[in-house]
Amino acid sequence: MYSKKIAIIVAGGTGQRMGSVVPKQFLEVEGKPILLHTIDQFVAAFSDIQLVVVLPESYLKEGQDLLAKFGFTKNIQFVAGGESRFDSVKNGLSTIKDPSIVFVHDAVRCLLTPALIQRCYQQALENGSAIPAVSSTDTVRLITDADHHHLLNRDNVMLIQTPQTFRSDILLKAFEQKYTPNFTDEANVVEASGVPVFLVDGEFENIKITRPLDLAIAEHILSRRFA
Repeated sequence: MYSKKIAIIVAGGTGQRMGSVVPKQFLEVEGKPILLHTIDQFVAAFSDIQLVVVLPESYLKEGQDLLAKFGFTKNIQFVAGGESRFDSVKNGLSTIKDPSIVFVHDAVRCLLTPALIQRCYQQALENGSAIPAVSSTDTVRLITDADHHHLLNRDNVMLIQTPQTFRSDILLKAFEQKYTPNFTDEANVVEASGVPVFLVDGEFENIKITRPLDLAIAEHILSRRFA
């Protein structure tokens, strides 16, 4: 029933924290734009996957030209992003017409592996969702108000990643809700609809490239993989 696989690649950011004049998804790492590295991993995981790339409206043409330059012309749709992540993902979801397994992934998490994508797919088929997560290796404190905070047991803290993966019926129904500021990722949206979500082992190298240091880390990791 859920034989189709659709990856919504969310690339709606403008790269302000990176300090770049172009969106960070277009910055090059190891001679290739970050967005292309990300797409490569999904295509390597599933050759029949359909891609929905969500970009700022002013960069849609640039994104289309970029993917065409690197030979990506099939199974790709481009959608303009919205004011929030919720809106951008909802715009991407509007393209889904058939029962599918849907991956929602940050375009700038270009260090994920096909093994993670396949793991998420299998669990979503079985349980309805797969949310990649890794354990915290840092000490964590929770601020309760301006003057108070307390230690959390880091063994109970998980750091959430993407691709957050769902059966399409679950995700589409959840996104019928009205937006709230708590909807910082798809797992929160689905939980708010009354459906539980299930974690799956993530990857510590699956970092989100946000700042210049992250770019240097990605260069190192990819150079090692390509060696």
